Amino acid sequence: MFEPPPADADLGDPAQWVDRYGDALLQYAVTRVGDRETAEDLVQETFLSAFKARRDFDHRAAFSTWLIAILRRKIIDHYRKDARTLVTTDAELDEVAPLFDRSGHWTVPPANWRSTPASQAENSEFWQVVRRCLAELPRHLAQAFELRELGLATVQEASEIAGITPRNLSVRLHRSRLLLRSCLEQKWFAAEAVSASEKSADESSPARAEQARSS
Repeated sequence: MFEPPPADADLGDPAQWVDRYGDALLQYAVTRVGDRETAEDLVQETFLSAFKARRDFDHRAAFSTWLIAILRRKIIDHYRKDARTLVTTDAELDEVAPLFDRSGHWTVPPANWRSTPASQAENSEFWQVVRRCLAELPRHLAQAFELRELGLATVQEASEIAGITPRNLSVRLHRSRLLLRSCLEQKWFAAEAVSASEKSADESSPARAEQARSS
């Protein structure tokens, strides 16, 4: 006997999903894969999978949360496919070497950051710089950082995706953080410090002081 499909009232009209959830999903994907074109493809696949599996939505979480969960799996699959093409070379692993001397100490100590990456989480300009820095890292190091630090996978999941042991993943994460920090110090935090210095100098200028007294 034919049974009518369950009501989709809580899901809304599928024709409206892109308008309602598309921007949020795209932002989530772009932040985690960096490439907008790839992110758009993943979001499109997410909507298609959600439509096919809409009867499986159990309403225990918000529909938007369910969509994000589907997208997250799509992104992990993307990284899994990407990992199959990665070849780690000695030259790539040695790229971090110039940062340290033979005793393991910094050759040039890190600059004191005026703010931390965590405090910049909502800053879109900061994340654009992060993505540029990640693009300069050896791909296997960038992938390790993206999987773990962007909340895509557990240590075990990330290790399996990359085809390495959790210990080797830890090494890659350490190297990726060091290289990323070095890049951000040059491209973000140094510029931030210069901007703050210029602002302070401008505020302490005689003209500014005179203007403040007259007001």
